Amino acid sequence: MTASDLQSLLITTLVRDHGGDRRRWRLVLGEVRTYSLDTHPHCNWSVTPAGDFADIDAVETLVDGMRAQHPIVTTR
Repeated sequence: MTASDLQSLLITTLVRDHGGDRRRWRLVLGEVRTYSLDTHPHCNWSVTPAGDFADIDAVETLVDGMRAQHPIVTTR
């Protein structure tokens, strides 16, 4: 899975579970950042959500589950 694929999956899930539109959740979620497997061998990605408390909580709760399913992503 690529970082772009993961971002799309996260946004789709947020829209389905919490409503709103893709643009709104894309702004809340931000970019999926990837890191080298040399320094992050167990999970090489992160997000830094922005928005109100409820939005950030929704993203962080979803991300916790997604890390278990997709711990490693590629940049392409």
